[in-house]
Amino acid sequence: MGEAPAMPRPPSAQAALGQAVKQRRQELGLTQEALALAGDLHQRYVSNVENGWRNPSYASLRKLAAALGVSTSELIARAEQIEAGAADALTATRR
Repeated sequence: MGEAPAMPRPPSAQAALGQAVKQRRQELGLTQEALALAGDLHQRYVSNVENGWRNPSYASLRKLAAALGVSTSELIARAEQIEAGAADALTATRR
């Protein structure tokens, strides 16, 4: 007998934030390079944040939010919605 497939895990807060940044960037039609330039950040840093490999400092988070045309709290709220949605999906699949 084989093992049951692993249940998907909700994204970590860091990954959810990255998804929120990426979604907003795509809404605006920006490339990572354009976002990095607007936020005075390096393109590789933006990529690492979007992929959940970097947890931005408060100062960097403020730069990202400003470059994305949202407040810092709006960006965090978007990440929280992503986390909540993933947690809800996980709960639904376990029923």
